[in-house]
Amino acid sequence: MSTPLKPRILVVANQKGGVGKTTTAINLGTALAAVGEPTLVIDIDPQGNASTGLGIHRQDRKLTTYEVLTGQARLDEAIVPTRIPGLSLVPATVDLSGAELELADMPRRNFILKDALDDYSAHGRNAFSYILIDCPPSLTLLTLNAMAAADAVMVPLQCEFFALEGLSQLMKTIELVREKLNPTLEIQGIVLTMFDKRNKLSDQVAADVRETLGEKVYTTVIPRNVRVSEAPSHGVPALVYDLRCPGSQAYIKLAGELIQRERIRAAA
Repeated sequence: MSTPLKPRILVVANQKGGVGKTTTAINLGTALAAVGEPTLVIDIDPQGNASTGLGIHRQDRKLTTYEVLTGQARLDEAIVPTRIPGLSLVPATVDLSGAELELADMPRRNFILKDALDDYSAHGRNAFSYILIDCPPSLTLLTLNAMAAADAVMVPLQCEFFALEGLSQLMKTIELVREKLNPTLEIQGIVLTMFDKRNKLSDQVAADVRETLGEKVYTTVIPRNVRVSEAPSHGVPALVYDLRCPGSQAYIKLAGELIQRERIRAAA
């Protein structure tokens, strides 16, 4: 499959923690790579969970998002391969938590990641169809950098009581970013995660979200699945840990649905 000249940059974001954001980033990236779409995951969360979940040990994170954002390394220098063919990573460490203060006085502090990505593409180094940026679960300068650099936002949304309340806050953030930083930013889609078919509340939340946001909500739903939860402790995505489990199969379907949406968007 031919690689586009410029990758589609999607930020995986939700200001609420524990919604399956990092799980979605690494498993969607794995599924995209598996179907022939070379993918880069940029870990911009100081916790570095995406890096751990993709098997990159802390001692092996020599150049990270921190060095890229502080101008100590180019993006291409920080990219490392993962054990998944076609899936690469820019790792993160806890050093990122101090980057906020260092970036605060920079003249283009909200556009540092965008500038790094633009420089990467401008010099013909791009080898990816998709770039997924895994954000911290808060509205920080790191999250703003991700949204300023992205084409669209993918929102993992847990099927629980306060889901819509958290979503409304995120929508306000996205609108603010559109006004101030990135007028072309759009919502790529809402992914319902941690769905428990035994729980009537999950059904109700899913119905409410679909009624509110319509076609923006993906048809594919990610179920609550213990195998998906276990995978990060083994340093592999769920699709490698247990390809046949319901969670892995759901992420494969999600990747197919995403690719289809992107083809429709590109043809419009």
